[in-house]
Amino acid sequence: MEKMDLDNLTPKEIVKELDKYVISQNKAKKAVAIALRNRMRRQKLSKELRDEIAPKNIIMIGPTGVGKTEIARRLSKLCRAPFIKVEATKYTEVGYVGRDVESMVRDLMSVGVSIVKTELQKDVKEEAEKRTEEALLDLLLPGIKRPGGVPVPSERPPRESHDKTQGKSSTREKFRSRLRDGDFDDKKVEINIARNPFPAIEIFSGTGFEDMDFNLGNITNMLSGGKKKKKLVSVKHAREIILAQEMNKLVDNDTVSDIARERVEEMGIIFIDEIDKIAKRENRSGADVSREGVQRDILPIVEGSKINTKYGMVDTSHILFIAAGAFHMSKPSDLIPELQGRFPLRVELEDLDANDFRKIITQPKNSLTRQYKELLKTEGVDLVFTDDATKRISEIAAEVNSQTENIGARRLHTVMELLLEDVSFNAPDLKDQTIEVTPEYVDDKLKDIVQDQDLSRYIL
Repeated sequence: MEKMDLDNLTPKEIVKELDKYVISQNKAKKAVAIALRNRMRRQKLSKELRDEIAPKNIIMIGPTGVGKTEIARRLSKLCRAPFIKVEATKYTEVGYVGRDVESMVRDLMSVGVSIVKTELQKDVKEEAEKRTEEALLDLLLPGIKRPGGVPVPSERPPRESHDKTQGKSSTREKFRSRLRDGDFDDKKVEINIARNPFPAIEIFSGTGFEDMDFNLGNITNMLSGGKKKKKLVSVKHAREIILAQEMNKLVDNDTVSDIARERVEEMGIIFIDEIDKIAKRENRSGADVSREGVQRDILPIVEGSKINTKYGMVDTSHILFIAAGAFHMSKPSDLIPELQGRFPLRVELEDLDANDFRKIITQPKNSLTRQYKELLKTEGVDLVFTDDATKRISEIAAEVNSQTENIGARRLHTVMELLLEDVSFNAPDLKDQTIEVTPEYVDDKLKDIVQDQDLSRYIL
């Protein structure tokens, strides 16, 4: 999915883009399209009014495997917004209390920094490539300085000295040509790899060790004074390492942090999955106390608060929160009233049937049938699915879902993997052959599983 001009992302265009990857669920697509468009509209308002308009957070209600996460993920890719998915149940685990919920904002900020850094590095790539080439030539010709490194004499140099300089320059240019042609790709050179001498350590009250930007390798670096490490690598590998180092030098980290923080605050999306698992059910206690506690910890973040990160304070007031849950054992009204109020939009997603499954495995840009075709093509095997075969696969997936646990479209992955198990295993011996998947082929491979419900419960 390519980044589009935000001004051209009308609600209809957003839904049209989502249709390429997510089948059905038009209500949910419409809701997120309006939410995204409203964020763009808000940017055009005066600052005074802009600050008053809060995002319309959404709760998606529907069983697993119907497209809740995929809609949110594709939405973020469409507008290049920082996006993370967290499981609400994570915060009910032993050892997770209070401020740990803030880790979702710190993680989102890290994603934002990564996105912005990648974008800014593209702008300086051309200059970084020039610097990388000169650095590689320095390694290949240690006795010959680059032209910029030769001091300009005040008087005209003797003829012999001038000729020597010209010869060195000519040699360097010959090596440059050969370097560009890849003649030195396999030659080994010794390069210095920079280490971070003083790691950033962020420790907040209630933060677990795994949430700290800190590890034993950094401790070793600190004790060793942050010296550079020498490494013997091929020129091809050295080019990648040096290019990354040069791009890093050319990008200002403070600028990255400022842009990322603004983007996170204005366009960031946090997807909270399994929110139904922290809903307090009627006349229940015990574990429900912990669940309600997590809701109260999430509440200030969703309402809008300033969270401390290693990149500075992040205001969550205008981050879009999309929550999702099956709500089999509970309902949205079981959430604490304050949290309900912060998720004004409710969207119910539909169960998927055999017709939806058929569309899922054939229509999206990276459909399952295309994925398997391309995978086996690397082995020289031409995999062909007939229309009736895709129909039969979809019917079987829907049938198994109805007989066992309904896991939605995820069932297609298990059915397809079992269906093509023999072909995938024997592919190296089937080179230049065409394998046609027909309804008969599907029934032959899957009939035992479909007929034996006990077996399908364990295998599918």
